[in-house]
Amino acid sequence: MTGYHLAQANIGRFRAPIDTATMEGFRTQLDPINALADRSPGFIWRLQTEDGNATAIRPYADDDLMAINLSVWESLESLQQFVYKSGHVDVLRARKQWFEQIEGPILVLWWIPAGEIPTVSDVRERLQYLKDHGPTPHAFTFRTPFPAPDQQVGNEEGLDAVFCEWAAHDLPPGP
Repeated sequence: MTGYHLAQANIGRFRAPIDTATMEGFRTQLDPINALADRSPGFIWRLQTEDGNATAIRPYADDDLMAINLSVWESLESLQQFVYKSGHVDVLRARKQWFEQIEGPILVLWWIPAGEIPTVSDVRERLQYLKDHGPTPHAFTFRTPFPAPDQQVGNEEGLDAVFCEWAAHDLPPGP
């Protein structure tokens, strides 16, 4: 086990309020996909309200349609397994039904000391940093990953992720 865990966050703007018919297909998949994440190898934590509702949390106070997904994983590999090789990928592929295209990065990854819990403020800061500076060890993507601070740097190639940035591939927040 490493002294660092991977924080991941993605944001998205709903096409309509979450309780509308437009969002029903997404809304009905939230509990099953969240349960899948919760029991996935390497999963540690995810942002949610006391009653388990992450869609009630707004990352930007001035936009009621913006949603956030924030979670912590033991490793990049465990997160990749969940995102791209589980039932989650089907929701990802259907994202245009429920999310508008937004400008700038919508997904960000970064390493945190084991036991630390990231905040919504951290997400906003890391997304802005990624937008301003591109991928660095401070804020990166699946396409351009960086090793944990306590890991040796190798010839690691980035995942050919087709869901890394909205501008290229329309990634919404996952449940």
